[in-house]
Amino acid sequence: MSETAIHVAGLGKEYRIGKRESYRSLRDTLAEAFHKPFRRSPRNQAEQFWALKDVSFEVKRGEVIGIIGRNGAGKSTLLKLLSRITEPTKGYADIYGRIASLLEVGTGFHPELTGRENIYLNGAILGMKKAEIQRHFDDIVAFAEVEKFLDMPVKHYSSGMHVRLGFSVAVHLEPEVLVVDEVLAVGDAQFQRKCLSKLKSVGRTSGRTILFVSHNMAAVRSICTRGILLDRGEAVLQGQIDEVVDSYLRDNPQTGLASQSLETPSFFLDSVEIRQAKGGVIKTFDPVQILVTFTPKQDIADFGLYIGIFSGEEQRVAGLDSPDFVTLPPIPAGRQTTAGFEIASFPFLAGNYRMEVYLKDLSVPKYECVEGLFAFEVAESPVYGGRKLDRWFGTVGLAAKPIVDESLYAGAMSEVPPGAAAVSPEAY
Repeated sequence: MSETAIHVAGLGKEYRIGKRESYRSLRDTLAEAFHKPFRRSPRNQAEQFWALKDVSFEVKRGEVIGIIGRNGAGKSTLLKLLSRITEPTKGYADIYGRIASLLEVGTGFHPELTGRENIYLNGAILGMKKAEIQRHFDDIVAFAEVEKFLDMPVKHYSSGMHVRLGFSVAVHLEPEVLVVDEVLAVGDAQFQRKCLSKLKSVGRTSGRTILFVSHNMAAVRSICTRGILLDRGEAVLQGQIDEVVDSYLRDNPQTGLASQSLETPSFFLDSVEIRQAKGGVIKTFDPVQILVTFTPKQDIADFGLYIGIFSGEEQRVAGLDSPDFVTLPPIPAGRQTTAGFEIASFPFLAGNYRMEVYLKDLSVPKYECVEGLFAFEVAESPVYGGRKLDRWFGTVGLAAKPIVDESLYAGAMSEVPPGAAAVSPEAY
């Protein structure tokens, strides 16, 4: 059997914007044909738009590939072409084996059929026999947590239930190639973690090929081995996942730009930014700057800024309050100002976090909360010995040195490890 699971060569997809098709009578068609030679320019000219341009790559069996890029980069178009949902304008894509796609809520479900019936329908579409589907049926239902609604038409399911059942069917019916789009973002946080854990397990143990699209870079790093970066329809970088994600994050600073409506009673918020102090991707123990740019609506006698940082599980893990560090001079109304914090060693381990922003005139007794949280990511990096850290290491990295009883090395050829503090028993 060939080691190649997916082979893509020169793949492109063109759309025509502005061209409107309509039903016409025979008289209209004949009139159009008669007048066409006398027209100087065609009517209803359509604009060409290439959603995907000359994309080529190859995926080996068992590889887990992350496809990343900004909105509109062509990620979903690529997956639709690979899933045979739409036809390419040029090029081709060969898929070796059965493919299951989870591209959007409810994909592949018949709304009038029950959850039970849709499980069998999806299995049949994948070419599976009834006995094979029955062997996995209980696992599918248990993972999706839809036992109570199994015999209800899926048109009555919530979006979360659609996602749970669709994902469960896709991973349990054992396709050779599994395609997963950003659809997992619809589920709740607990189910997202459950799905990501399942994808890791599938990728490591089953030998199945997975294409994974997500804006969650921590998830992409933890699941995928290689990555493809798309930009404006082109594959601009292919390689090891850390290299590809770092390149994407360098070109897309983690800045939250406020809309005109993002304001508090006393302030307009212009931007919120967290960045590595020397530029580049944020990694554990890097120097980091948090900058908030705002414009007061009125004179501010005594300005205060509070930043709260939340983990992916929505737990508040840190906070900074400017009055603890500095007293700022008065800020006149209408003057755009930037304030924030510099952190010499950012202790957070790899993952996705969010920031909460409060602004205040300290002469008034109440902080003003900015509606919305600002997301950022800490990239995976060698922290302790260079190995990847799992959930047992929590959220925060500790810049520690080991303490070793020096008597353990007495008479031995080896020495106390570099950076370790040798402590005699009397020290205890």
